[in-house]
Amino acid sequence: MNTVAYVTVDVFTSERFVGNPLAVIPDARGLSSDAMQKIATEFGYSETTFVLPPENSDRTARVRIFTPTAEIPFAGHPNVGTAFVLGQQPEIFGKPAGDRLIFEEDAGLVEATLLRKGGDITGASIRAPGKLTIGETIAPELIAGCVQIGPQSIRTVTHAPTFASVGLPFAFAELDNLETLGKAWPNAAIFAEAAVRHKEDKTGFSLFLYVRSAENPWYIRARMFAPLDNVTEDPATGSASAALGAYLTSLLPAQDAEVEITIEQGVEMGRRSVIGVEVRKSSGTVNEVLLSGSSIHVMRGEILL
Repeated sequence: MNTVAYVTVDVFTSERFVGNPLAVIPDARGLSSDAMQKIATEFGYSETTFVLPPENSDRTARVRIFTPTAEIPFAGHPNVGTAFVLGQQPEIFGKPAGDRLIFEEDAGLVEATLLRKGGDITGASIRAPGKLTIGETIAPELIAGCVQIGPQSIRTVTHAPTFASVGLPFAFAELDNLETLGKAWPNAAIFAEAAVRHKEDKTGFSLFLYVRSAENPWYIRARMFAPLDNVTEDPATGSASAALGAYLTSLLPAQDAEVEITIEQGVEMGRRSVIGVEVRKSSGTVNEVLLSGSSIHVMRGEILL
């Protein structure tokens, strides 16, 4: 009987059993795409990563990312967690593991830098692979129906509900307060209707809701729902956090800006996550988005094939 090793980590936290869980297969050689999908479905986490030798020897690895239902081109917490796991190894496919890793992914090259404290690896920072793209707007009534709240609770002063991406598209909407955010809950039938009406998100319709205050606009509370991908709610969504940070920075009137954002997610699930986002804009264009967070090991074992 063949086996393949796995490791699980909790990402965007330094405490076990909170944050966003991730399964990593550090050496996925010999696994077919079908087998990868079945393993991801079995874990049932929002994502599972499969690490393969790079196509270009100058890079660290090729990383494939699967949700329980589909392969996706990029995601934030899988990259942060995978970098954390691989950085603990003495070598990666025969090459020494350094503090800078480069992953080949369907969305492009993802650069990761390991974070250390007292010599120990505590997490990673990654650079989003894609440029900020802004898609079509979405009717507030449709967003409200998706999460069973009143349309009047959706704020449109800064922006209308809209799609944005730095590698993976999400629908974004700002809500009026934390009470409304806490009441939100997905209606899968309306999500299916939204997916038909809006084709931006090829994997379904992923909705990122957030609240922030005028006093501290760069500290954000958020929730993310993707029931069509078997992710009723995600405790931490790095790719969405990076895209939101880039989008909000793009809306600033200043042509040049450097913004540091903290996004707190997963509180309502009992899996609090803290996501760091740094965005740089010059000459009116967002040209760099960095995503960072801590990780911690939880489990390791073997999958029987």
